[in-house]
Amino acid sequence: MNFLSFLPSGILILNIIFIILLIFFERKDPTATWAWLLILTLIPVLGFILYLFFGLTPKKRRVYQRKQQADELKNNRLKYFKRSAEEQKEGFDHLEQSIMRLGIQSDLPAEIGYNQLKIYQNGQEKFEDLFQDLKKAEKFIHANYFIINDDQLGNKFMRILTDKAAEGVEVRLLYDKMGCRNLSRYAIFNLEDAGGEVVSFAPFLLDINYRNHRKNVIIDGQIGYLGGINIGDEYLGRSKRFGDWRDTHLKIKGESVDSQQYRFLLDWNFASGDDLLAEGKYFPAKKYQGKEALQIVSSGPDSREEEIKAMFLKMIYEAEETIYIQTPYFIPDQSMLEALMLAARSGVDVKIMIPDRGDHPFVYAANNSFVGQLLEAGARCFHYTKGFLHSKTICIDGRVLSIGTTNMDVRSFKLNFEINAFIYNRERAEYHDQLFGEDLKYSQEITKELYENRGWTMKLRESVSRLLSPIL
Repeated sequence: MNFLSFLPSGILILNIIFIILLIFFERKDPTATWAWLLILTLIPVLGFILYLFFGLTPKKRRVYQRKQQADELKNNRLKYFKRSAEEQKEGFDHLEQSIMRLGIQSDLPAEIGYNQLKIYQNGQEKFEDLFQDLKKAEKFIHANYFIINDDQLGNKFMRILTDKAAEGVEVRLLYDKMGCRNLSRYAIFNLEDAGGEVVSFAPFLLDINYRNHRKNVIIDGQIGYLGGINIGDEYLGRSKRFGDWRDTHLKIKGESVDSQQYRFLLDWNFASGDDLLAEGKYFPAKKYQGKEALQIVSSGPDSREEEIKAMFLKMIYEAEETIYIQTPYFIPDQSMLEALMLAARSGVDVKIMIPDRGDHPFVYAANNSFVGQLLEAGARCFHYTKGFLHSKTICIDGRVLSIGTTNMDVRSFKLNFEINAFIYNRERAEYHDQLFGEDLKYSQEITKELYENRGWTMKLRESVSRLLSPIL
């Protein structure tokens, strides 16, 4: 008998070990556990390989637990939060206080900051402003992106960073290895050679599934950018496949830039081994004063709770009139689905806008698989048809608005590192609702009749995608 004769039984034993590990270590998420058990049982060899790469193994879990513990220690040391919880809630009504209280009490307390805000609905305007602000940087640039492509826009972005580093500006670039797999190694070398620092967020086996999905830029501690727009030509509408690219991004000038900075430095310290939080120069006095209140909330596999998801749920349960959602990936877990259905049944005007095409396998079918239940509950769903919808926003009652990197899906809630701004300003919320209304002009409503008349191939794809949704 040779080694090959023992291979099938060896794989079976390893599969049984992984099944046992899943039962003991994934107790907080039974739906994902069942999905992995199904994969390991039905396709033992491939399932074993997939779990090694995409499953939250004990080793990966320990890495993020150590990050969580280190972040908490640094948070306790840093004298950052300047107002008490009660002081922060002054001047806001009950609905606003109810939502912001949840952020204030999260693991990484989300202070209320006052700012000047600008909302972008496309990449063209965002990049014009971002590149101009980067070129004006005098002290430091901190950038964290999920995707930086090796194309015209990506190369321009890297050249600007390189030029600023050569001028003596501190430049730190944090990137996700999986999302930035097309990032030019030559551009990285040039930036480092000019004096910039470039670090990938996590080792590849962690990065491949637990992705740093944040898009976060801080310039001189005075200006911040965050939202859904990565660095690539497609975000300017240059993609032959998708054409026009509808997205939402935010520019912040004011107190909440400190919250962005704090989040960036925690991530940078984890990835690089540095400890930059103690240096006060990264939290300077603010040049810009504003009246628009917001909280920066982040979440990820290193969080004790799913903070951004919790904020979304709180918004949905507090809504009395309207809930408007834009998301490219609508794969909610049961708690989110039930909250939206309950809101719709209660008479709240629930509108959800998703793309009319998918940019990843299974995603389009997975999006559609949840539409039927929402339609039955009285919600209205729309396919955006003017290019690709990548915007990630939720707004309630024209009063509270969230813009950020978080999709309305299980991956963003549980697996990705995300960052969102929760804005407590009627003018900004109403502006979002106006944009949403404009987008409805380029959307097709998914009526009950249209949904019920979809073909059997789509129904089959939806069933398979729904089954895999906990791990997509």
